[in-house]
Amino acid sequence: MPESIRSSTPRHPDAPFSNPGWQLWPGLLLASLLLILAGGGLGALFWQAELPRVAVLWENRYLRNVLSFTLWQATLSVALSLLLALPVARALARQPCFPGRSLLLRLMELSLVVPTIVAVSGVVGVYGRQGWLTTLVNDWAPALSWNLYGINGIVLTHVFFNAPLAARILLQTLENVPQPQWRIASQLGLSSGWVWRALEWPALRPVLPGIAALIFTLCFTSFAIIMTLGGGPAATTLEVAIYQSLRFDFDFGRAALLATVQLLICGSVWWLASRRGMTHALVPGRQVAEQVPRKDGSGLRGLWDRLLLLTFTLFLIAPLAAVALRGLPGLVSTLTQSGSGGRLWDATLLSLAIAIPAGASSVLAALLVLASNGSTQKGIPGQISATAAYLPLMVPPLVLGTGLFLLLRPQLGVTSEGLILVGLINSIMALPFVLQMLRGPLRGLDIASIHQADQLGILGWYRWRWLHWPRMRRPFALAMAYATGLSLGDFGVIALFGSPEEPTIPVLLYQQLGSYQMAAAAGTGLWLITVLLAVFALFNLLGRPPATAHLREPEHA
Repeated sequence: MPESIRSSTPRHPDAPFSNPGWQLWPGLLLASLLLILAGGGLGALFWQAELPRVAVLWENRYLRNVLSFTLWQATLSVALSLLLALPVARALARQPCFPGRSLLLRLMELSLVVPTIVAVSGVVGVYGRQGWLTTLVNDWAPALSWNLYGINGIVLTHVFFNAPLAARILLQTLENVPQPQWRIASQLGLSSGWVWRALEWPALRPVLPGIAALIFTLCFTSFAIIMTLGGGPAATTLEVAIYQSLRFDFDFGRAALLATVQLLICGSVWWLASRRGMTHALVPGRQVAEQVPRKDGSGLRGLWDRLLLLTFTLFLIAPLAAVALRGLPGLVSTLTQSGSGGRLWDATLLSLAIAIPAGASSVLAALLVLASNGSTQKGIPGQISATAAYLPLMVPPLVLGTGLFLLLRPQLGVTSEGLILVGLINSIMALPFVLQMLRGPLRGLDIASIHQADQLGILGWYRWRWLHWPRMRRPFALAMAYATGLSLGDFGVIALFGSPEEPTIPVLLYQQLGSYQMAAAAGTGLWLITVLLAVFALFNLLGRPPATAHLREPEHA
């Protein structure tokens, strides 16, 4: 038997590769590289920030207002997102037969990858001054005044993005409650209040700190939403202030100071959340558990649940429908015009040239980190891997980009070099979500198959090919699609390093919105959604097993 297939030592059942040393060192080297990269960027920040100047934040009225507004809008967005997500998740758990439930679940999952600038375009189409809902409200109730721009639009869009994600994770948590407990509650005829106290709240309480930290970070570091719907200096966040300091004022010291403050706040939030143990998924799974019929979901309570779910579905569909309906004429007009059509195609090619390598790098990095975690969970190596895995959630992309910009500024003289850095940062930022998607399938191989492979001495490439690849094919393709989609919709990092003359699709859409080309912007938004769906369809096709897979793949595949 070849050396690559022979083993003289027993294997840990969760180990996905053959050689523990081979498992450990690539992941550790990658984790160390990520830490060095972040440390170098942050070191440049601290070097430029002149920390004794922190008092400037309170002496300068504008900077003080920026910090206060950033904290206020993020806190308000977290509170409203959770207040909406909790009843929605409970209603979905009580109504397993709600018509359109599967469609609603897919819409909730899309909130993670829908490009921010596209959603902003749809929100403007519904709730803006000329939006159909605003027009309808003004016709029926002229006394009601509504201004989308400012804190109203910012919080509304944040809730549009984060409430579905939070509700999907909370629903998954409720579905993981042991089925016998639900049966006992149903047999006892417990009311909704007692079910909440006895079953739902104990299950949801450990998950809420992590979800709140995730939403707070996403809202605190929001960029495209603030740039588009901020409405002026009174509604500016630290992220936008960093961008303005770098791109317009060339005040690198102020940018570094603001980035350092942002890092300290986000890092503190995640430190507080991690003290309770970050063991819960930050990305919802795609499997829906079978639910036991519940008596607390009938009668008047069931009617209220269905009304809530219907309203929530319309809340999610309306902006996307506005993009589709308004975008189709604009897209046809753009594609038929030589100048506009050529610019859109160039932006598409540039976006894909950045997004696909970024997605592949993120998936490869996630596999190496998971392999490292599989061989060791304790000690310094395990701590290094865990820290590097969730570093992107603690270090916002614009903060990391600012540090690397300051560190590499003398060498970034060519646009292509800046774009490579954009792809690198995008791949790092997608890493925590890709890890969540791949960890379960990679570690979830049944013990019988693992023991059989150990007895046969199947190791190395053969172990990966015959045991793990059949199980990992679809999750691998899904993770690649998500990572590529996240990079495809990026607006913050590309706005810092990109060139206005050579925009990506999100940058082109922002330029059109800024110049009030609403028809063209709607068309570009629809095109970006189309490209994103095409990416998901392509990777879904690649993730399907071959037609002859049943002849040569294990039964569990």
